[in-house]
Formats: sequence, C-alpha cells, structure tokens
Amino acid sequence: MAYEDAHLLALVKPAGLLAVPGRGEDKADCLSRRAQARWPDARVVHRLDQATSGLMLLARGAEMQRRLSAAFAERRVAKRYEALVHGRPDAPADEGGWAEIDLPLLIDWPNRPRSKVDPTHGRPSRTRWRPLARDAAAGTARLALEPVTGRSHQLRVHLQAIGHPIVGDALYGPPDGAPRLMLHATALRLAHPATGEALALESAAPF
Repeated sequence: MAYEDAHLLALVKPAGLLAVPGRGEDKADCLSRRAQARWPDARVVHRLDQATSGLMLLARGAEMQRRLSAAFAERRVAKRYEALVHGRPDAPADEGGWAEIDLPLLIDWPNRPRSKVDPTHGRPSRTRWRPLARDAAAGTARLALEPVTGRSHQLRVHLQAIGHPIVGDALYGPPDGAPRLMLHATALRLAHPATGEALALESAAPF
C-alpha cells in the first residue's frame, strides 16, 4: 500500500502477479481482484506487465475511474520506472542528462505477447532514459525511464532495440539467470482527480 483515500488507491504490485484477470481459472488471481476484496469499489485505470513490479493506481468508483482514465489517456500522469540493463549505455543527452529512444512499435501478432520495432506500420513510441549507476563487474547499469507514450512492452522493446535489454527479460533478453524482470514502476505524478492538488507517489525499486 502506497496511498489510500476515498477517491483512489496506489498499490505496489509484486513481480509475477497479473494486474487484471487473464483467461482461465489459473489466471484469476490478480492485483485488481485482491484490491476489490478489501475495497469493493476499486476499479482499474491502467496496467503493468505481469513481470513488472511497482506502483499501480486504482480508482474508487465509476466517476474517479473516468477521471483517472482520461488523465492517463491524455498523458497528464507522469510515470517513472527503474531498470537494470545489460551493458553500460552512454548516449547523447539533454541538459538534464536524459536521452530519448524514438522508435515506432507494433504488436507482433504471430508471436504474441511480443511487440517489435516497425518503422512502416508501428505506432509512434518515445522513451526517455538516463543512467543512475553502473556496475562494471556485473556489466550492468541502472537506468531511470520515463515512457512518453504507453505502448505494450514499450520500455522492454526500446531497451532491447538499443542493445541494452533489461536483466531478467525472458521475452526480449538473453538467458541470464536473473530471478525476475528487473523493471519497477517507481513514481507517479498527477493532479488528484477530486481535489486537483498535486499528488506524488513513490515506491523504491526492490533490486
């Protein structure tokens, strides 16, 4: 639990737990159902990949769901992630130390749930990133990530595309023995849907 009031919830989803139910009884357990068992009015407004951990926002009631869903759709929610990646990326950056990946993405239907870079048919997709730390011995780096757009598997595909897949990524990275995907949703910034006040939510990466 990261935040709770009468209008919304911010929960920390563990890696490996579905955000919403999947098909079949074996995929019934998920964060949204666990939340609804405690808060019956909890409603989903966005999702995280099953393998990704971190902050997930839920609305309380239909009106808050409408407002929060619109905020996400209109990119009025700032999202930040942390990841451990293979290699030590170093790229031209802006004055704040951020670089950008601008590669169009498309669902790879024959190989679902994978996505892929597709310059011809892909949808515009942008990710900002900057290094936080490097581990020369392990050959990895910790990155801060800000998805400007919100395509399926965007962070994972973009990092693979620049040659630095996320550690533990069974879909897009090399076998590396990591116990999980090293990707965590660390922060959300938004205007509170009921009061309009600035709301800053944080969850430290557990790796």
